[in-house]
Amino acid sequence: MLAPRSIRLIAPSGYCHNQDAAQRAVSRLQADGHQVENLSAITRRFQRFAGEDAERLNDVNQLARLTTLPDIVLAVRGGYGATRLLDKIDYVGLQRQLLNQPVALCGHSDFTAIQLALLAQTGLITFSGPMLAGNFGAETLSEFTLSHFWQALTSPTVNIGWRSESPDTGRWQGTLWGGNLAMICSLIGTPWMPQIEDGILVIEDVNEHPFRIERMLIQLQQSGILARQRVIITGSFTSTSLSAYDNGFDFSTVWQRLRDEFHIPVISDLAFGHDADTVTLPLGSRATLQLEQGEAQLAFTGHPTLR
Repeated sequence: MLAPRSIRLIAPSGYCHNQDAAQRAVSRLQADGHQVENLSAITRRFQRFAGEDAERLNDVNQLARLTTLPDIVLAVRGGYGATRLLDKIDYVGLQRQLLNQPVALCGHSDFTAIQLALLAQTGLITFSGPMLAGNFGAETLSEFTLSHFWQALTSPTVNIGWRSESPDTGRWQGTLWGGNLAMICSLIGTPWMPQIEDGILVIEDVNEHPFRIERMLIQLQQSGILARQRVIITGSFTSTSLSAYDNGFDFSTVWQRLRDEFHIPVISDLAFGHDADTVTLPLGSRATLQLEQGEAQLAFTGHPTLR
């Protein structure tokens, strides 16, 4: 049985259009004994956003002023909106309050922008993983996602194994980072992009065609970022379909071009991203990845863990 946790909701991005899913998630978490705070973030709305910029910013900056820290800070959903807040976030206050504390900031998609900005500006390690509405509020709750979530948040060292179709073999060590590819690319040339050397870059996306994914990866290469990475791990790339015009140009073609043109290993098929089944990864942790005969193993450590 899991220990009851305090979970504080934040909504720095889009309005939660699936209110039923969010309420279902809250009910599930409360039924498991967890205390869920800041429920008003779920229903708040301004235009397409989860409230006006100042309200959404306050969700984040208020973490620097709390007298009692929650165990988990959980994003309600993604969408768009986090980028509008990056230059107003209280990085100094958040670093002072949260660095080296057993607090897990968790989310993905648009939330990637805030996670990478925090990593760049403060060194805070946050978790790319499930969110309230889409994951905890799914009609059918993914046991895979839940087990990986709690394992990542409570275990000082985590090992994840999966089958990969990648032709690469090897062993790589470095800093685990990444998240949503579109959000990563949106930070290029800004102070919010972490300068990661010897990185293990994990990427995922939704509603993006293979040619758009390749274009973003070329942007990472031409800006010098890929050259500093040791290896790329690809997660799920969902909600897109190929047409006759593509004539065989698919995601596997994109991954192979990375190997051929940019000479970087690409380890595919990790359950990570917008699918129902997703692992939880600490962005900024130390990691080791190895692939042998199609069996991939990723181990990470150095991330905050709950007491």
